[in-house]
Amino acid sequence: MRTPILVILGLICLVAAVVWLRSARLRSRFLKNIDREDVDETAFALAQSALRREIHAAALYGILAFASFATALSDNGEIAIVFALVALPALVSIVWARGAVFEARASRQRFDLERRAEEALAQEELAPKAWSRRLAPDDLPDFSGFEVGRVYQAGSGLMAGDFFDVFRVAPTRLAAVIGDVSGHGIESSITAFQAKYLLRVFLRQFRDPAQALEELNQQMSTVDRSEEFISLVVIVFDTEAGTLRFASAGHPAAWLWHEKEVRPLRATGPLVMLDPGAGYFSREIPMAAGDLVMLYTDGLAEARRGDELFGEDRIAQAIKRDPGVAPDVLCKAILDAARDFAGGSIEDDTAILAIRRT
Repeated sequence: MRTPILVILGLICLVAAVVWLRSARLRSRFLKNIDREDVDETAFALAQSALRREIHAAALYGILAFASFATALSDNGEIAIVFALVALPALVSIVWARGAVFEARASRQRFDLERRAEEALAQEELAPKAWSRRLAPDDLPDFSGFEVGRVYQAGSGLMAGDFFDVFRVAPTRLAAVIGDVSGHGIESSITAFQAKYLLRVFLRQFRDPAQALEELNQQMSTVDRSEEFISLVVIVFDTEAGTLRFASAGHPAAWLWHEKEVRPLRATGPLVMLDPGAGYFSREIPMAAGDLVMLYTDGLAEARRGDELFGEDRIAQAIKRDPGVAPDVLCKAILDAARDFAGGSIEDDTAILAIRRT
């Protein structure tokens, strides 16, 4: 009688050992395939501890299975009775081991889900930066005959609505654009993106920036976004004529350093998308070597200290103090001055662009 009991016991222990070994193999494979830098140290330690327990259980029941089969071949009845008592925990262990296999698979699935979630969050964090690089690029090409400086600081919003652009529209003409879309979020960023690249088309199509603004206004007004408006200023430098021609759609005054004076380049028409039939006009001003134009978005002038704003006059005075400084240095100095004025930070998106004719 004892031999069949021991054989059955041996089979039960063998099944338990195989199931625990299977769970241990799944967990071991999972631990080998993950990067420790991708998981919490505590979670990794717990997974290793579970693996050790499963290896121990597989080894224990493997030894018991061997011992059961060996005892079945002996004549020691007392040992057979003792080994028969192992059947109950072995049966329970088989049930638990099935759960352990499920847990090992669940751990892998959970890790995969967490990794995908982290990747999605990382993409979500990178998206605003990617948009910002398109709307306000870190690098601009060199333009013969001009020095260009720029700086951009993202505000507290998720997505930016400020943008700038500098590009040649003809061998002797250079266009500079800076703008700001009302509101925050992805829709404002999309609108800014559309306006920036439509202007590239229209400024090559029309020599007069006011015509380009009128065409942009008509096109953008067809979009059903009644709460969005765009303020922007466009300047076209003509090196052959020695002039600049500008048009501004409700944008804060740009500043021109010319003949040892700072003069404002104020709006020549309303905000884009405010009135589909709005008209714009442009002004032409002589521009000599050494002259400088500074454009900026309202985040700079509206930097706040209590109820007081940084204001346009402080920007003009900063240019007047050191008009010969490199445009990059000038942009950073004015941004730093606005930050200091506001107590260390500016909440709104801020873009600054300075261009000097050399």
